[in-house]
Amino acid sequence: MQSLEARIDALIHTCKQLAEENQTLRNSQASLTSERAVLLKKNAFARTRIETMITRLKSMEIAT
Repeated sequence: MQSLEARIDALIHTCKQLAEENQTLRNSQASLTSERAVLLKKNAFARTRIETMITRLKSMEIAT
């Protein structure tokens, strides 16, 4: 009977640890998703600026 209690206690402890780890991973995933969104916006902005510069350079090239 004591062995069963010990195994149940160990299982409960493992479940609690897994729940905490799961929450930590969910928080981390949310943070990384948010960071990714910011980086994608920055990338799009940089791409737009570069494309604008290329267009300006090409128009300068044509004008000369």
